[in-house]
Amino acid sequence: MNLLAIETATESCSVALLAGERLFARSELAPRRHAELLLPMCDEVLAEAGLARRGLDAVAVGCGPGAFTGVRLAVSAAQGIAFALGVPVVPVSSLAALALQAPENDAPILAVIDARMGEIYAGWFRRMPDGLVEPIADEVVCAAAELPLASREACNVVGSGWSTYADVLRKRLGVEPSWAEGDRYPQAVDVARLALPRVRDGVAPELALPVYLRDKVALTLDEQQRAR
Repeated sequence: MNLLAIETATESCSVALLAGERLFARSELAPRRHAELLLPMCDEVLAEAGLARRGLDAVAVGCGPGAFTGVRLAVSAAQGIAFALGVPVVPVSSLAALALQAPENDAPILAVIDARMGEIYAGWFRRMPDGLVEPIADEVVCAAAELPLASREACNVVGSGWSTYADVLRKRLGVEPSWAEGDRYPQAVDVARLALPRVRDGVAPELALPVYLRDKVALTLDEQQRAR
């Protein structure tokens, strides 16, 4: 199985290639440079593996939620590559990919991405016996103080939402997290890990759709004043 994975939903731009048992990856924290970096990164991992694009069996993509432009870029790139090659796309939640970076224990996992405008993208997950994760609640976009609680246990928290709203989230959770790390972003290597068991469920490129969770991308001047 040769699987190319793309993830650009946050400040991190990353690409990974699973070529049989081998893994090749590129990742760079590069806000506003994703469009410049993405396709060269794809070419680099393919060249390192000695694999032509026509050797790909599927393309996996972090479909969001996250920054609108980043999510659109990743999905559009995955669609274009897959359509040209006649291979399926495997959409993967960017929050699920982020959750994979939490410690491998039984604690619930809260993956949170700073959504700007005073909000977070959030998803609750649990670790599976195979080391992957599955959701235990619907993903949401909300104010940190209004985070729906899928668990009352001490959880593992991962993602930029923790860096921005740690104090608010602590109060909302009601218990100190077992582990928390805010300097983490979804990565293509984890998109690839989650996609690999689901390649047979991949969809036609045009059916791989971005997940935004919210439609509004900017505050009005009045809203900006009230948010201060």
